[in-house]
Amino acid sequence: MNFYFEASEVLNRLDAKEGSIKGILATLPENNRSRTAALVIETLKYKSVLFDVIQASKLLTEERKKISSLNLALVLVHDTLLANGIQAGDGPIKQAILRHKTRLKSELQRIKIKRGVKSDLELAQTSDDRAAKIPRYVRVNTSIWSTEEAISFYTKRGFQLQGPFASSKGFGIDEHIPDLLAFNPALQFRDDPSYKTGKIILQDKASCFSAFVLSPPCNDPNAVVIDATAAPGNKTSHLSALMGNKGKLYAFEKDKRRFSTLKMMLAKAACRNVEAINADFLTVDPSHPKYSLATHILLDPSCSGSGIVNRLDYLLEDETEMVEEDRLNKLAAFQLMMIKHAMKFPYVQKIVYSTCSIHATENEHVISHALQSDEAKRSHFKLAPRNDVLPTWNRRGQPEEMKGTGDADSLVRCCPGEDGTNGFFVSCFIREHNSVLPQTESSKKRKGEIEEVTPEKRKKKRKKKVKTE
Repeated sequence: MNFYFEASEVLNRLDAKEGSIKGILATLPENNRSRTAALVIETLKYKSVLFDVIQASKLLTEERKKISSLNLALVLVHDTLLANGIQAGDGPIKQAILRHKTRLKSELQRIKIKRGVKSDLELAQTSDDRAAKIPRYVRVNTSIWSTEEAISFYTKRGFQLQGPFASSKGFGIDEHIPDLLAFNPALQFRDDPSYKTGKIILQDKASCFSAFVLSPPCNDPNAVVIDATAAPGNKTSHLSALMGNKGKLYAFEKDKRRFSTLKMMLAKAACRNVEAINADFLTVDPSHPKYSLATHILLDPSCSGSGIVNRLDYLLEDETEMVEEDRLNKLAAFQLMMIKHAMKFPYVQKIVYSTCSIHATENEHVISHALQSDEAKRSHFKLAPRNDVLPTWNRRGQPEEMKGTGDADSLVRCCPGEDGTNGFFVSCFIREHNSVLPQTESSKKRKGEIEEVTPEKRKKKRKKKVKTE
């Protein structure tokens, strides 16, 4: 029965808008993840029907002492009516469901007659049509093997380098992102040996833009990079690969469950230069000796997720649901706070801010406010020119939403269903060349502290101490 409690808890978290289906499922223990994911997804497909059945049968009213949770009832009734029965030993909760089995079946049949359908399958919620236009993207993890090796591996298995939509076995090399392959959207890779061993990362093309635009130092043992909101780890592992697994990549994640997922992901992807930190990036002191030397920061904070259309999250959409303006404003305030905090790091040269949102409130408006902020003016930040931000990508920012504060051509947008990706937004702030850091007393003090803890200074200090002893 614990399996059903786990599935119902996932539904509770989805109701609370704690994340996407994929993101929340990724936090489950790996040994039982596939089974729980299957039940959650199938329950969501039939959620409206199951809810009507439960309401009509008065199950929760008559069994309120045994079943107090609607989501627990949903997963149990799903398996009772649409699967092979409840997969658990006899107990009070199972017996409570079985007492109503005849009534539940009767109500399901009544709904089928009312809707004019003959099979249970016809009752399932259909997917977003735009998802069919998005290839199944596979990023080659160059920390383990090369793209050439990956292409050879798949062609030997019968795949043909002819484009993702040419056939079920067709795949192609992406024109914008190196080491990214595009397969037919119907393909699944969960049982693929390359996926299981971390050789490939299942990551949407647009999601790869963030790390690629940040372009961290490669093969530099002294590089210091920060991923401010790292879980589940796709972008972190991409950064690590782009860095050649050299230097130091600090990956922050404040949520304990997501932090656990992040660590598993990084281990699986062989990210040797990453230090995962279970902390809120906003609480990190920019003058901290360990993190102040960061020159590149990736910000991909929580957002509305309104750009996600493929495969799973259409199951969460209500046809009448509109994103609340109040929620968007709260998200935007948090996102702006993240950018302004990143601008306080004394040696940061480049900051990439991205969202999987289509709303200007979280995108162009946030960028406008960031450019007008004291932090941007004090540290001389501006938007990177188009030539440095995917110059061959055609869809750019919306000029009318920038309010005259910056060049919308510097921004990247992806439109779901039209660009072969999910909806996405990418921006890049750069510190102007020859700009001087503010020389206040506090900043001089921080700079002195930073200089004291550089590896060279540390080494000299230790040697001196040995001599005096």
